[in-house]
Amino acid sequence: MRSALLFCSLLLAGLTGFTQNKIGDQPVSSDPAAKKVLDEVSAKFKTYKAVQAAFALKNEDAKGKVLDNKKGTVSMKGSKYRVSLAGGAEIFCDGSNIWTYDKGANEVTITKLEGSSSMITPQKLFTNFYDKDFLYKLNGEKKEAGKTLIEIEMTPVDKTKAFHKVFLLVDKNAKTIYSTRILDKSGTKISYTVSSLNGKAPLTDAMFAFDKSKYPGVEEVDLR
Repeated sequence: MRSALLFCSLLLAGLTGFTQNKIGDQPVSSDPAAKKVLDEVSAKFKTYKAVQAAFALKNEDAKGKVLDNKKGTVSMKGSKYRVSLAGGAEIFCDGSNIWTYDKGANEVTITKLEGSSSMITPQKLFTNFYDKDFLYKLNGEKKEAGKTLIEIEMTPVDKTKAFHKVFLLVDKNAKTIYSTRILDKSGTKISYTVSSLNGKAPLTDAMFAFDKSKYPGVEEVDLR
C-alpha cells in the first residue's frame, strides 16, 4: 500500500511546480527531435473524448530488487480522473475535489484540486507537462513487446525535486506513452507500463466522485 500511495503522490504532485524554462539566468533548450515526438503524443491524446488505460506499476530499490508490483487502471474525462490500484488505493477527482482512499486504513483524505501550475494530473502525463519543467532528449529506438519504442530522457529543471530523471518510452506507431520510469535521488525506481488504452471509453461523471455509501465505516479527513 505504501508504494501505491507513493505512486499516487508522484502522479498528482511530484513532477511539476517549476514554471520557468531556465536555470538561474541562463536559458535552456531541449532536443527538437524529442519535442516533436512529445508534441505528437500530446496532440493524439487531445483527440480522445474519454480515456481508460490499464497499467502495471513496479517499485524497485537502488539495487534493482523489486519491492512491489501492482496493476491498476486510470480513467479520464475532461478535467475528471480516477486512479485505481490493486490492493485498494484509489484517487477520485471530479474536477474540483480530490479524494485519496486508503483501503488498509479505511480512510479517505479530501483536498481541493490545485491550480494547473502546481499539480500534475493523469491527463498531463499524456499531454504537455514537459514543456516548462524538463529538459529532454531523444535516446533512440528499441523493440519491446512487438512494438517500436522511442526513448526520451527527461531531466527536471528544478534541481530540488526528489527525482533526477524520468524516462519515457513512446509507441512510435500509436503515438502514445508505453511506459514511464522515474528515478528517485535515493536510488528508488518507480515505473509504470500501459498495457491497454481506450480513447472512447463509456465513462459516467458519477464514477469520478467518492461515494461514501460504498465504503462502510470509512473515516473522512477533510483538508479543503
